[in-house]
Amino acid sequence: MICFMFPGQPLAHDAILPCNADFSAVAALARAHTGLDLATFTWPEGTHTEQVALQVYGVAVSLYRQRCLRLEGVKPALAAEHSMGIYAALAACGSVSEGEALEIAFRVGACMEQRFLGRDYALGCLVGLTAEKLAVLAAEGAVFLANHNTSHHFLLAGRRHDMEATLSEALAAGAFSAKLFPCDAPLHTPLLAEAEEELTAIFRDYRYREPAIPLMNHIDQEFLTAAEIPSFLMRELTETVHWEQTYRALKRSGAARFVEVGAGDSLKKYNRWIESRL
Repeated sequence: MICFMFPGQPLAHDAILPCNADFSAVAALARAHTGLDLATFTWPEGTHTEQVALQVYGVAVSLYRQRCLRLEGVKPALAAEHSMGIYAALAACGSVSEGEALEIAFRVGACMEQRFLGRDYALGCLVGLTAEKLAVLAAEGAVFLANHNTSHHFLLAGRRHDMEATLSEALAAGAFSAKLFPCDAPLHTPLLAEAEEELTAIFRDYRYREPAIPLMNHIDQEFLTAAEIPSFLMRELTETVHWEQTYRALKRSGAARFVEVGAGDSLKKYNRWIESRL
């Protein structure tokens, strides 16, 4: 049983993009629904941040790769999503159109960009500590666990100065790696609840169809129904992403082959680590 996995926002974009009809079609949709020119990776008159551009780019790459797999005859029996990968996953499962997926990702990113303007947030990627040790450090440092990817790979979110202090503490406590990345807003943390009214209004603007492919959510590992999608889209911005639990649940549901449909291969790497600990 094949499972398509849709990764979240990439940390960078490729300088060289595919040159074919399918990518051109996705790029045209991105321009029409968001204003982003994927070829130059620029906004009209520099209207939005690079982080918003990366969110749109991530969705576009997933949509393109899903088209390629479809042409190759690769058909999933299940789908899974990680973080902002939910928007492309919804399109692949037929719940929204490709244009709507790009538009939702853009509107969410632009909303967070505006709502948290002037605040200095950052993400912290940590490898090597246990969840228990990390929970203590996060609480002491006033930052939040955003992604629980594997038993030893995590993403934290919070204010930059708090994050810098927490990463230093993590390295002192034995972490193998601690890297800092900029972000417009503290994704997957309770801090996003500040923008709940605006974000909920965005999600209510769309009509969601029942997923044609069972789509497992990354919070409580349930398969989403059309009625649950708007509330899940808000929940997933304020709650931790649990990939390890999701991967294990997908395997219990019968998934035997996992195909990453998007930029990079982070989910494949997480899966290999999880398997090595079974």
